[in-house]
Amino acid sequence: MSHLTTHVLDTTHGRPAPGIAVTLTDAAGNVVARGTTDDDGRIGDLGPERLAAGDWTLSFATGPYWSGLGIVAFHPRVDVVLTVPEAQSDAHLHVPLLLSPFAYSTYRGS
Repeated sequence: MSHLTTHVLDTTHGRPAPGIAVTLTDAAGNVVARGTTDDDGRIGDLGPERLAAGDWTLSFATGPYWSGLGIVAFHPRVDVVLTVPEAQSDAHLHVPLLLSPFAYSTYRGS
């Protein structure tokens, strides 16, 4: 299993958000992994088995998702910046994204 997983939920329609492209970059901006949410809004294998301690960015391309639904959204992309602490560099990281056309929230899941 990948060290990092994600799940995108469309809170406006109360369902998963499939087809959202997600890019993982390191602190220097280098692309480490890419994926697309499946029919359940999940990416279960994003990136390496282990991420080094430090800052990482998950970029969710939300604009095309909303455009595909005929909705003009405020956020064409959502960037979630997270820190992998040295003490937790081997713990699984799950980063859900709760999404609407004009707002989003995220948290560290399990």
